[in-house]
Amino acid sequence: MIQPLAYIHPQAKIAENVVIEPFVTIYKDVVIGEGTWIGSNVTIMDGARIGKNCRIFPGAVVSAPPQDMKYKGEASTVTIGDNTIIRECVTLNRGTALDKNTTTIGSNCLLMAYVHVAHDCIIGNNVIIANSVQLAGHIEVQDFAFIGGASAVHQFVSIGAHSIISGGSLVRKDVPPYTKAGREPLSYVGINSVGLRRRGFSSEQINEIQDIYRTIFLKKLNISRALDIIETEREPTEIRDEILDFIRNSNRGVMKGFGNS
Repeated sequence: MIQPLAYIHPQAKIAENVVIEPFVTIYKDVVIGEGTWIGSNVTIMDGARIGKNCRIFPGAVVSAPPQDMKYKGEASTVTIGDNTIIRECVTLNRGTALDKNTTTIGSNCLLMAYVHVAHDCIIGNNVIIANSVQLAGHIEVQDFAFIGGASAVHQFVSIGAHSIISGGSLVRKDVPPYTKAGREPLSYVGINSVGLRRRGFSSEQINEIQDIYRTIFLKKLNISRALDIIETEREPTEIRDEILDFIRNSNRGVMKGFGNS
């Protein structure tokens, strides 16, 4: 179903069963997968690659040019996975040639109203980003992360899998996987135990995560010393290695434990 009041460039690649409401504008270099619904007044610009069964609500702008002074009009993309929901007035900027050349939104995500995702961000699968969150360029958000409403995330920050960030946060440092982040400045306030149980993590796995982060954030050790102790004293597991790798590969440094300098 394509409403006659929508404008679709004749070279755009639209699957047959896509629903496009009135006053939608779709540019030339666009691909939209089967079963997707495009609400009224949505603008989908060159470089959009939208998966199957997505829902894009009124007023959203997908694949706008990046708000980056270094961008010179080069071709780049925004890729959205299957079953992702883009709510009202969300803005998604495409990538730049100086970095990834694409902005990526995974499958089964929910981006609530007024979210902004800047150029060259990578958002994993099953991510929830609440209302009015602002993501600067070059940010990575890993699978199953949750970012609370009205938060602002600094460029180049990484947010780990299964983490949760409280609403209204200023995220200047990396947030390791499985953690809860809150307060100002943003700090470790525990692990996301409720989310982990909902996703099938066992009590043993949750206890392992908690013990690791007690060493990192609550024993008043510097990060390097804490990581060395964990690596020396704990048996290798997928969870242990994921946490160690995330923190060691952090470019901006990770958030601190609450009350730590």
